[in-house]
Amino acid sequence: MIVVRKASPSDAPVIKGFQQKMALETEKITLDPDAVTKGVNAVFLDQSRGQYYVAVAEGKVVASLLITYEWSDWRNRNVWWFQSVYVIPEFRRKGVFRKMYNHIRNLAEVQGIAGLRLYVETKNTVARRTYEVLGMTSEHYSFYEWMRE
Repeated sequence: MIVVRKASPSDAPVIKGFQQKMALETEKITLDPDAVTKGVNAVFLDQSRGQYYVAVAEGKVVASLLITYEWSDWRNRNVWWFQSVYVIPEFRRKGVFRKMYNHIRNLAEVQGIAGLRLYVETKNTVARRTYEVLGMTSEHYSFYEWMRE
């Protein structure tokens, strides 16, 4: 059984580890452990930055994600962004993200959130199919970025 809950500060070390694994797996980047520790902790210290959610199975955290906020002046309400989604390999393709997505979507509907968004690496076809099966589309926007090295 998978349980989705809002993360607590005691989950920070696991979330930090997930972020390091994801960066290495998806972008071949080794994150600065001090920077990611401070970054994860910053969310718990200031919820205006976002909120983490975790999935727990078999008594351990098996996935996490971060919800951040974008103000939509068009809709006069927030849009929630999924970020930092990570599911440990042995729990992938077992409905963990679907359960997390449905939990967040239900919260968004209750709280009057305008919508849900995420970005995905263009070559990550497995993730893209997952998001499409959940009813998400990528037809309106392309993503551009500038990132400090």
